Formats: sequence, structure tokens, C-alpha cells
Amino acid sequence: MRVLIAVTHLLGAGHLTRAAALARAFAAAGHEALLVSGGRPAPMVRAEGLRWVQLPPLHVAGTDFARPLGPDGGPADAALLAQRRALLLDALADFAPDAVITELFPFGRRALAAEFLALVEAAQAREPRPLVLASVRDILVASAKPERIAQAHARVAQLYDAVLVHGDPALVPLDASWPLDAGTAQKLRYTGYVDEGMAAVPETARSGVLVAAGSGPAGLGLLRAAAEAARLQPGLGWRILAGHGVPESDLAAIGHDLPDGTIERARPDYRALLAGAALSVSQCGYNTAIDLLASATPAVLVPFEAGGETEQRLRAECLAGRGLARVLPEAELTAASLLQAVEAQLQAAPPAPHGIDLGGAARTVAIVDDLFLQSRTAPGRVRVPSPVRERAHPAFALLRNALDEAGTRFQRVRFWWRDDDAVVASPALDRLIGLAEAHRVPILLAAIPAGIEPSLGARLASAKTVRAAVHGLAHHNHAPPGEKQAEFGPHRPLDALRDDAAAGLRIARERLPGSALLPVFVPPWNRLAPDLAAALPGLGYRGLSSVPGPAIPGLARADATLDPIDWRGTRSLRDPEVLLRDVAAGLASDPARPIGLLTHHRVHDDAIWSFIGDLLSILAAHPAVTLVDPQTLFSAAAVDSGAAASTLPGSSAVRNG
Repeated sequence: MRVLIAVTHLLGAGHLTRAAALARAFAAAGHEALLVSGGRPAPMVRAEGLRWVQLPPLHVAGTDFARPLGPDGGPADAALLAQRRALLLDALADFAPDAVITELFPFGRRALAAEFLALVEAAQAREPRPLVLASVRDILVASAKPERIAQAHARVAQLYDAVLVHGDPALVPLDASWPLDAGTAQKLRYTGYVDEGMAAVPETARSGVLVAAGSGPAGLGLLRAAAEAARLQPGLGWRILAGHGVPESDLAAIGHDLPDGTIERARPDYRALLAGAALSVSQCGYNTAIDLLASATPAVLVPFEAGGETEQRLRAECLAGRGLARVLPEAELTAASLLQAVEAQLQAAPPAPHGIDLGGAARTVAIVDDLFLQSRTAPGRVRVPSPVRERAHPAFALLRNALDEAGTRFQRVRFWWRDDDAVVASPALDRLIGLAEAHRVPILLAAIPAGIEPSLGARLASAKTVRAAVHGLAHHNHAPPGEKQAEFGPHRPLDALRDDAAAGLRIARERLPGSALLPVFVPPWNRLAPDLAAALPGLGYRGLSSVPGPAIPGLARADATLDPIDWRGTRSLRDPEVLLRDVAAGLASDPARPIGLLTHHRVHDDAIWSFIGDLLSILAAHPAVTLVDPQTLFSAAAVDSGAAASTLPGSSAVRNG
């Protein structure tokens, strides 16, 4: 897909941060994303790797959202607004998106309604018509005028296909802040919170009080109170971070007599600092709340409430209601009241695990992908073929038809995915994980134990859809000259094979997070001496994955059946017609036969990435397909119940391992 996201942040940078995170998630999943930003550039928002159009930026003074100001600080006049509309429509025409996402509008940004409506109405007039979606945070600020709420509902009904709510209703449903009508409620799609921060494991010994006050001048009151509290109780170990939108003169005045290092500008390693802090003091914007949830740091929240704002206070109260924070109302903020709240929270019990969904970036991509596929196949609409899926490779249509046939017979097609040769975190691994998360497809990542670098373990700690397996020991060939390559073939004594297999499991357990690693053996080159296979359960292995082969007592076995790489020729994509016709033919003759995809992210070219993305788009969205989690596939229960006695059969499509 091509996805255009339009956002204008007027006060802080939270709206832009979330929109940019979504754009990166679409790009990581193999889609094209264009971010059109109408607010001021924000230094802390990452723009690398994104297509970006910057409109003449607007901002507001204080909380006067009805009167946006232009780049020169004066009121945004008709000529400036007309220029922005023209640039926005040019971006739409040039990019020709499959989906248009408006951030906050039509639930907010009423002062900019003309440009958002111009974009949406122009999108509606295009052929084929793109999806039109609204993107909102977990909490909205509802107008006190019922007619304005009714107007937003009418625009959703007339112009929008869905509303993406980037929150978890288990914490706060949208109707806690916005009075929904029945039509709008039916169009809501909860994504979970959009967390793009790096995983930060909480320190075993936390220390100090970390204060952060947003990206702009709205946090000046909190900065001043925290600086005075640091003067009164310096022994608490204060570190105060001010946003880049705070004027330098204000920052200098606030910290004029504090020790060096006490107050500084916001830093990109904020989450790591948070994970090591004994306590956080902050406002309660969307991204701040996610940082707290991800780091499990005890918190005192001083929600921003100027100008009648209610968003942060409601979010803070919801977090406090679950025992995750203590709330100090902004109206009661002084250095003394802040110290009292800090000392009380330092003595309180640490927050319990919260279970709140932070997977909103990948789930947003999956939801939009599903909506796009549905829109192109809805009754009464002309289906627009994907250039890759059905124009360049007509066999994708055969695959879809075979799945449809299985569905009409109420048969389920099982699908699982394995990727080999992992050793280090890399852009290619990020792209692989992005695809898995975007399509909600679990993946088994076969890691080479002797080559595992620390960055791989850190990356897997934050990848919820990925489990690791043991890919031999060092991926060294021990076969004699002239024979097919093998690390664990029948060319060495069984004791040597056993020792190396045991060492592989031991090293993998030392270098990878325990929650990520499954005791599953994946032999390099998919070649394995039968005597070693029988010995694996005694070494601690519970599963085996190779090419289709016999069942092994004591092991759950699941083998790969579909390898898209032409290993003996171009080392690029094999003929997709042959690949997909084989899969479709297999499904037609035996829908119970699972599809086991085998990939190698370190050597993929664009053709292979494109094929995998298209394949996942069809399989993950089809109602007849069951996505099988490797953790379930290789569970101890499967072994103990005798499931190990039945391997997952497949074709001979796998060429290499």
C-alpha cells in the first residue's frame, strides 16, 4: 500500500511523534508511507527513512487552538492557509495513496477543517478511492457544544471508513472522554498504544528522581517547582529534563544555581534514564504514559490542565486507579507539595504488571492492511489488482482461490514461519520483525549460537511476535569434499555431534532472553544425522525443524516447506509462478497440509521482500488460515501428548537451510 498521513501539531510534539511512529511502522512492513506535517519541526522526532512533506508550519500561543499562528508568529491568514491546502492536495495527487489518514481530525483541529476537508474530499473523488481513516489518541477533548460533536460524527459517517483509536480500552475506552453515537462506535478500531521506544529493562538498583516536562513551554510550572524542590532536598538525586521548545532564557533562570547536570535538555535516551530512576515526575501526555508503562517506573504525575484541558488529567487518573502512579493536580503544584508527593511515592509499593497493550504501531498497519484488502474485494466494488500480487504474479489469484475453496469446505489451512541464520540486530532483521508484527504472524528465528551478538538478545527482548531456536552451533561445514554441506551430518562421531548440539543450546541460553528462546534444534543446511536426531531429547531439546522427515520420539517436529530463494541459481526470488502454483495445488489436493515458510533475512533482495510481504498479506488476512505460533507448535504439551509422533508434512520446495 501507499499510505499518506496528515498531521498538524500545534502545541507539543506528541501528535507528530505518534504519526511518525506509524509512518515508520508502515515502511517497516514493506509499504510506502508519506508523512505530511503542518506543525513546527521537532528535533526529537526521528525523520530518517521517512518520506516527508513539510507544510508552512503553524503553532498556537498558550492553548488558543482556535487562532493558529504562522511561521512569523502572526495570525495565519487566508493566503497562508490557501498555500497549505494547495501543497496538501499536490502531495495527494503526486503520491496517489491507497489510504489517507488524518490525525485528530474530524474530532479536533476545527480551525484547520478547511484543509483537512479539502484533502478528504479530494481523496473521495479519486479512482480507485483510497481508504479514508481518522487516527486519534486514547483520550479526546470533547467540545461543550453538542452541535460540534454532532458535526464530527456526521463527518465520520459521510467521509471515513474507520477510526483508529491508539489506546487500550482496558485502561480507558474512547467513550470515557468523547460521547460516541452508534455509527461512530461501529467504526472504531482499537490498536493498542503506539510505542516505538527502545526496550529498556528496569535496573535492579534504581536511584534518583527523573523529571520531564514535555517538549514545549507548557511544562514551565513543573520545571520551576522541580528545580526548587531540588534545592530543598538535593539528596534525592534530581535530574530535570526540559523540552527543546522551552526558551533558553527560561531554562537558564530556572537552573541558575543548581549543580551541573541537574537540569538539561531532553535526551534521546530518556527511556533508558527512566528505567534506572527510582521515581519519575512528569506530566501525563500520551508518549510519557507509554514510557512509564514500558519501563515500570513509579511515578508522580502532574497533568497539564491549562485552558480547560482534560486529556492528561483523565489519563493520569486512570493510571493512578490501577496503582501505577500518584496524581498531583497542576493547581496544587508547589515545591513543597511536589516533595510531599515524591516522598510518599518513593515509600509506596512498586507498580504491579499492568498488561496494557503497547503494540499499537504494528497492529495499526495490520488493521489498515485488512481494511484495504476488504475494500478491494467488497461486494459491488471493482477489485483493483495489486501490481505485485496479481498482475506480475497471477498465481497469487490461484492461491487466494485455493484458500477460498478450503474455506467453503470449513477446512483450516495452517501456516507458520521460520527464518534462519540470525546473529545480530540489523536493518534487515528490523524489516523481518516489522513484517511479522504488521501481519500479526509469529515467527521462529533460528539463531547461530556461536555468532550471537548482544544486540540480537536486546532486539528479541522487545519483539513480541518472535521466538528463537538453536541453529546448530557455528554453521560450519564438516562434510567431506564433494558432499553436500552439513554441520551435523553423519560424517563425524556421534559424541562430537552430541557435544556440539549441547553447546549450541547452552550458548543460546546464555546469550538470548529466556522468554524468547525455545529449545528447538534447527540443523544448518537442514541436514541431520539420524542418530543425533534420536539423541536430541536427552540433550534438553523439545523440538526439531528441518525439511520434511520422519517423526522423532520425544520431539515436537514442524518442518519448513516453502523456500522462495533460488539457492542454486540467481540467489534471488525463485519463479513465483512455480512457487505459488505448487502451494495452490497442494492446498487443492490436501488443505490439511500446513504451509511452512522458510526465509533468510540476511540475504533477501527487494524481489524476495516483496514476495514475502504479498504472501503474508493474503495468508494473514484470509479467514480460512490459522496462524500457528512456534511456542504452541513446539510446546512440551505437544510432546507429552504424543504430538511429536506426527511431523508436519510438506512439499519438497525447500532448497536450502
